[in-house]
Amino acid sequence: MTAHTQSMAIMVPKTGSLESYIASVNSIPMLSAEEEKSLAERLQQDGDLQAAKQLIMSHLRFVVHVARSYQGYGLPQADLIQEGNIGLMKAVKRFDPTVGVRLVSFAVHWIKAEIHEYVLRNWRIVKVATTKAQRKLFFNLRKAKKRLGWFTHDEVNTVAQELGVSSAEVMEMESRMSAHDAAFDAFADDDDGDAVFAPSQYLEDKSADVAARVEADNWEQHASQRLAHALSSLDERSQHIVRARWLDENKVTLHDLAAEYQVSAERIRQLEQNAMKKLRSAML
Repeated sequence: MTAHTQSMAIMVPKTGSLESYIASVNSIPMLSAEEEKSLAERLQQDGDLQAAKQLIMSHLRFVVHVARSYQGYGLPQADLIQEGNIGLMKAVKRFDPTVGVRLVSFAVHWIKAEIHEYVLRNWRIVKVATTKAQRKLFFNLRKAKKRLGWFTHDEVNTVAQELGVSSAEVMEMESRMSAHDAAFDAFADDDDGDAVFAPSQYLEDKSADVAARVEADNWEQHASQRLAHALSSLDERSQHIVRARWLDENKVTLHDLAAEYQVSAERIRQLEQNAMKKLRSAML
């Protein structure tokens, strides 16, 4: 499918609320098994893009359903749906009607894969789940944890056995997922009498190297200057998208930018990807 077809298929509204989008996709009729097979054959045999569009549109409600199960990560629902729609389009492109399964059964794996990648790129503890095994444990552990509080010893062993990992790995991942960000320095308004010692007051970095730190600071400053120069080479719209999505304190969603520029969210996603490629090239 072409980029133009993908843009039409996502159907994220240019204006209005997420609720209106969900209501819109839920109003699209579902396909019978015969209709689905006929459309899939037209796409596979003749490259019929209109058939692809119908397959995608009729399954957008299913993407919304899957995306709702990822609300617990604190990420914008519109973006989760957007990523899921990308997975749906990939599934439609690869769907083989001769296998004998419904598209929804085939597409769920592609939809979840795209959403998983988005969650891991954007959630706070993404850095602790970088390997394939850690990603599997990360997602499955959230599903297995049915209540607040720490696992008991028996629960740890049960989860470890179900997921095929060691008890130590379960406890380590649970610790990372349950951790809260703590201030390194004491608060400025703490009274001397009752101030709690902050880590900066008792942690010593025995490997500290002043020369290396100065060199690192200089490199960071140089990198910041190169980033600023690279940003200035982009057109005004691309600069705004990159800043709004990655650099500003209050980041916005693809849906918000799509409404602002009166284009589809997929178009904003394409502009963002192109801008990031140009930035990476300029930073080399």
